[in-house]
Amino acid sequence: MFAYIKGKLAIKSTDFVVIDVGGVGYKIFAPTSTINKLGEIGEEAMVHTHYHVREDNISLYGFATAEELRMFELLIGVSGIGAKSANAILANISPSKFALSVITNDIKELTKLPGVGAKSAQRIILELKDKLKSEEAVSNDDIGTEPTYTLGDNLQEAISALQVLGYPQREATKAVSSFDTSGLSVEEIIRKGLNYFAKK
Repeated sequence: MFAYIKGKLAIKSTDFVVIDVGGVGYKIFAPTSTINKLGEIGEEAMVHTHYHVREDNISLYGFATAEELRMFELLIGVSGIGAKSANAILANISPSKFALSVITNDIKELTKLPGVGAKSAQRIILELKDKLKSEEAVSNDDIGTEPTYTLGDNLQEAISALQVLGYPQREATKAVSSFDTSGLSVEEIIRKGLNYFAKK
């Protein structure tokens, strides 16, 4: 419903902000990572938003980047993870590191996050990887006779991580091929790939 909200920062709390748009104050729940990036009261602020509707509650959630919003929407699609839990997770891990943890089955890293135990971590990995596999199948059908890319392990992992964050395989491959990846870690490649999409 709302792609983003832009206006004057009226209130800044520990878990939400209020942005004044033409005299209307929008209360937007946000992770601390987003709140810390929004500047001072009275300054202009913009957040990417998710309109969250439940039977007993309608809320707005806001994020500093489109990738954080994408990660939030992926998390609330996982069984047993609600909006508040997803918000808490986002406050403690970047989208690039989260996607890498999913791709590498890093349960230990995921269980460091608030509210995520071993079972929850396994469920996050399983459900998001299943989603990735189904998207890859569709992508491969679409590609047909297009040439196949030959990439190193780091690049393949980075592409898979970008797919976890919702980017099509073809676009993810194009992103990581647009810059020099020599000597970069997988997470650094993912971050640069996300920067590529942010500039488009």
